[in-house]
Amino acid sequence: MACEFCDIIERKSPANIRYEDDDIIVFDNKLDWVPVMLLVVGKKHMTQEEFWQDISKAGAVAVEMGKLYCPDGFRLLSNFGADAMQSQEHGHLHVIGGTFLGPYC
Repeated sequence: MACEFCDIIERKSPANIRYEDDDIIVFDNKLDWVPVMLLVVGKKHMTQEEFWQDISKAGAVAVEMGKLYCPDGFRLLSNFGADAMQSQEHGHLHVIGGTFLGPYC
């Protein structure tokens, strides 16, 4: 099965790209549970665990994207495994916000 994120990186699938450099790409999530749902993705295909072994650059980009698109506050989160609803094996980090997220969001 093809990797959806790799297809976006290789421009085989469309995406609204918000940021890109040699190592990281940021694009809108197809899900729209809140006004801002961005995915911070390493361009090199790796698992979630591998991605988090050195999250420093992706983390810095995620914070900058959160500050830019959600100036009143945002959350950074990642899902690990099926029980956590991880749907893409390609390592990534979510930036969510654009609204009050409440205590149970």
